[in-house]
Amino acid sequence: MISPFHRGRLQVVRIAALVCLAAMRWTAVSLAAEIPKAVAQTSLQQNSGTDSPLPVFELHSGFWINLHHFLYLQARLTAGNPASSDNGRGQALPSEPPVSLLEFPEKEIQAWQDAVAFYAKDLAKRDLLLNGDMENINNRLADMETCPDLDGSSSPSCKSGLGPDLVEALQRAAPVYRAHWWPEQDRANREWIAQVAPMVRQMGVELSGQLADIYQRPWPSNRLRVDVVWYGGPFGAYTSLNPTHVTISSHDARNRGIYGFEVLFHESSHALAGAVMQAIAKEFRDRDKPIPRDLWHALLFYTTGEIVRRDVLYGNMPAADLQDSASAPYQTYATRFGLYSGSWVRFRGLLDLYWMPYLDGRISFDTAIARLASAM
Repeated sequence: MISPFHRGRLQVVRIAALVCLAAMRWTAVSLAAEIPKAVAQTSLQQNSGTDSPLPVFELHSGFWINLHHFLYLQARLTAGNPASSDNGRGQALPSEPPVSLLEFPEKEIQAWQDAVAFYAKDLAKRDLLLNGDMENINNRLADMETCPDLDGSSSPSCKSGLGPDLVEALQRAAPVYRAHWWPEQDRANREWIAQVAPMVRQMGVELSGQLADIYQRPWPSNRLRVDVVWYGGPFGAYTSLNPTHVTISSHDARNRGIYGFEVLFHESSHALAGAVMQAIAKEFRDRDKPIPRDLWHALLFYTTGEIVRRDVLYGNMPAADLQDSASAPYQTYATRFGLYSGSWVRFRGLLDLYWMPYLDGRISFDTAIARLASAM
């Protein structure tokens, strides 16, 4: 039996990686020389005998969606909530204070504090991923990326349809954010894109095919939108579905170097996770066992990490891209940042025993899921 990992090496994978930098009209462009136009426009494509390559990613650094997440962060910090979390996403980052407004003009201080207060009243208490309204806000602000406003005053196409109070808060805060924080945060986002894009070009086509094989689901035929933001929630990244939309932090140290590449593909694999989730749920129901809440998520981290680890082992990752790795041999994201704690300690052992043989091609998908369920 040929393993999903090696099968991806033998077949021609008709997947392309489209790396697209999109920024607002007033975005700082100091990195233009560092991020060549070719990076933003070139698709990665293997010759498959067809004219229909499947794009993978569009990477964006957008003003409104960054402002939204930054206000969310500032409101949480003002309320004493941590900027990061060690629950389900690895070791928490050091705590940080709210931004200083020292020596800001009084008008800017008032506008910014009003916007933070608006977020603190309600939005900052919500989960960025598990709340439908927050998901809609994220998607709409991504769509409004090139708009100078959100109320349609510049163009009917810029009418966001978001709540008027939210639109007012964002538009009042926008000049302050643009003047004091956005240029640096946009620069950080673009640097992250410039660092990860070569890895996507180097390994992304093959890795996409391998993940599709493993999860027995085709890679999405549409472009996957990735919004790179300075702050990406307490776990550093999250993904909503229908449509698939990845939001990932450039500031989170856990997302740097090759770990940023691994997280990008972990998040994207959420679009393929349906088959695994359904198979786990069915197997546990058939055995009249409670379905482990996070087993499927641990399996996704484990799988992406293992495939990236093998690519590093076989020399498919340029040495320059490994400089941020903590040690050699390569530690997967979940290992490096302590995800295998609590209930995940047991998950790790079971995945080693019953999922790794599937990745190696020694057992079938159904057998692997059945053995996982039997062992728990």
